[in-house]
Amino acid sequence: MPPQDAGSPAPADPGPTLHERAEAWIADDPNPATRSALTSLLEQARAGDGPAIDELTDAFSADLQFGTAGLRGRMGPGPHRMNLAVVSRAARGLADHLLGDLGIESPAVVIGYDARYRSQDFAETSAAILTAAGCRVHLLERFGPTPLVAFAVRHLEADAGIVVTASHNPPADNGYKVYLGGRAAEEDGRGVQIVPPSDGQIAARIAAVGPVLAIPVAAGGWDQLGEGLREDYLAAICALPDPEGPRDVRIVHTAMHGVGTETALAALHRTGFPEVHPVAKQADPDPDFPTVSFPNPEEPGAIDLALELARTVEADVVIANDPDADRCAAAVHDAHRGDWRMLTGDELGVLLGDHLIRHHGYDGVLARSLVSSRWLDRVAQQAGREPATTLTGFKWIARAEGIVYGYEEAIGYCVLPEVVRDKDGLSAALMVAEMAALARAEGTTLIDRLDELAAVHGLFATSQLSIRVEDLARIPAMMKQLRTAPPTHLLGSAVTTTEDLSQGSVGTTGLPPTEGLLLRSADDTRVVVRPSGTEPKLKCYLEVVQDVPAGTSRAEMTSIRARSGERLEQLNGELREVLGQA
Repeated sequence: MPPQDAGSPAPADPGPTLHERAEAWIADDPNPATRSALTSLLEQARAGDGPAIDELTDAFSADLQFGTAGLRGRMGPGPHRMNLAVVSRAARGLADHLLGDLGIESPAVVIGYDARYRSQDFAETSAAILTAAGCRVHLLERFGPTPLVAFAVRHLEADAGIVVTASHNPPADNGYKVYLGGRAAEEDGRGVQIVPPSDGQIAARIAAVGPVLAIPVAAGGWDQLGEGLREDYLAAICALPDPEGPRDVRIVHTAMHGVGTETALAALHRTGFPEVHPVAKQADPDPDFPTVSFPNPEEPGAIDLALELARTVEADVVIANDPDADRCAAAVHDAHRGDWRMLTGDELGVLLGDHLIRHHGYDGVLARSLVSSRWLDRVAQQAGREPATTLTGFKWIARAEGIVYGYEEAIGYCVLPEVVRDKDGLSAALMVAEMAALARAEGTTLIDRLDELAAVHGLFATSQLSIRVEDLARIPAMMKQLRTAPPTHLLGSAVTTTEDLSQGSVGTTGLPPTEGLLLRSADDTRVVVRPSGTEPKLKCYLEVVQDVPAGTSRAEMTSIRARSGERLEQLNGELREVLGQA
């Protein structure tokens, strides 16, 4: 470690209590690598090394919380990191919940994992612990996409599912996502991510687990789920595209160094899309994610290689999955800009909803999260379908009563809820390919279809302001500031609705209480401000609506889109100023 700057005071050593906790962790850690790493870190901290003291303090600052997405965090030793000890406790806690809280006899549990560092180890250890506890465990024989496990929970009528994945987080992270199903959930929650009170009950069981080295671990006894499950999943999602539809479309696909390439290409080829060009440098799983600084298709620069290939092969559409393939993004050439661009999560969400209604006859509830665009509501209503708004996250979207389609602005789409009751980037990819092929056959583009929808409903444009904090106390402080002195105008239009979402169904949304604030102005501008459920961020979701006069030309539409972008930038600035970030 580098020496301390002579001009700066050395960080305070937390002292014997922290050292004792670290020593106790070392004594109970089942993994030699993290034992060794923590031993070295402790020695450096005792020697007064500042960075080591900081790292040790953070690693023992709290327990990694089991909540919205199960567990997710940076890998390393200590209770505030993802490691074999934390995973072992989580596996035993889930088993105790199924066997004890729910009283399920011999519960069936499906376990899958992605290709990140330690994922297979975490999955196999979970299988051994759950088997020893009395569960019937079905472990995927190799890494695979998250939707495959969500599918398996419903398809095999399992009582629970586990996916070891950190989705699109940085390479140093890993995570532990839990689904309930079978006898552990009501019909609308089978194969859906956990919600209260289950998450709290599982967390309580995890906290009650004793020493890790005392947890019984089986040497075998679980089943291996092989190619049969993957074939069943492929057969289910490949039944959705119209077999008589056009297939003359050129596709570029990237899996973002994740596990989606094999299944995505198999699905596209099986359904008759012959010309698919994978981005070679991002096609194979690589836990270091070497070509992207952040393996999320939404991040700036993440799909640059895909766009480069699209221009080279003169593609019609780019389809991008995140590393565990539960999200899907699309990029197209935009005549308004004269270049390629990524569709926003809201634009793709609206296009998919419109497509499923018009071309697949979907008749039921089309659901979106509270922070996603209201455009889908207009499309559904105009088609005589029922829109629904849910709390943020697919654990809520997928539970919408009567759901036939659901989406969230963070590029998550559920196009086959009876098959996968969660976001699924692979079945969504098939629908993106089908939409692009239909548009090409008709001599139009997906951007043209957005323009057509805008002519009917107005142009809904969205963006997001994310404020990352180092001190988590700043988030409630900013929320308090916003509640105490909310803006009276947005973009010069008087605010007509200021709704504290923590008050729940007393407001206009009719939703259960959630931390956040909703603002709406007379010109239909909308802002939703809420803390992130998975990151140290305050998020502001911005939406503006522009009228599109009848007979608007493409040039005029270009101006309307540009004006919407300018208004979103102005709104972003206004929110920054209100929150003290200007």
